[in-house]
Amino acid sequence: MTDGEFNHQWCERLYRERAAELLLYGRALGLSHAEAEDVLQGTFQAMLVLEIPPRNPEFYCVRSFRNRAFNYRRSWWRRIWRELESRHWFEDSGVESEREHEAKRALIRLPMEQREVIVLKIWHDYTFDEIGRILRLSPNTVAGRYRYGLQKLRIILDANDYEQLEWMRETDACMETPRPG
Repeated sequence: MTDGEFNHQWCERLYRERAAELLLYGRALGLSHAEAEDVLQGTFQAMLVLEIPPRNPEFYCVRSFRNRAFNYRRSWWRRIWRELESRHWFEDSGVESEREHEAKRALIRLPMEQREVIVLKIWHDYTFDEIGRILRLSPNTVAGRYRYGLQKLRIILDANDYEQLEWMRETDACMETPRPG
């Protein structure tokens, strides 16, 4: 039997014996059942790649699970905080025109994927190809998100009043020229 086979059997036995207890522990730490299952899976995936089994496998497993559960919760709170904070990015700063304020309010109402592409395109002046590389998407997918996002903005801002959308009309074309450099 190779070390890898031994490690696999060791982890499998520990999983069978302790998985239910660890899920309960995860719930006690404030995770949902699904979150506890995710943490449990991550814990055992990490243990499967250990070169040498720990001296006290059960203690190591519980400690590892606990650390991963807290890391999961911290990342969850950070993710929630970022989403809440992003709503404030487009609030009125007091020095913008009413038209800018309306556009920002409309932008908040878009799905995050479309809002992200519009901000990168208009405010950062990236090409669809550059945005695609940033988001790991095809330029066509990026252009589609941009196009659909602008369509939704037009609906939100009242499509009959194109004067309000002057700043968007200039960047509305799906075809673009590459940026130098």
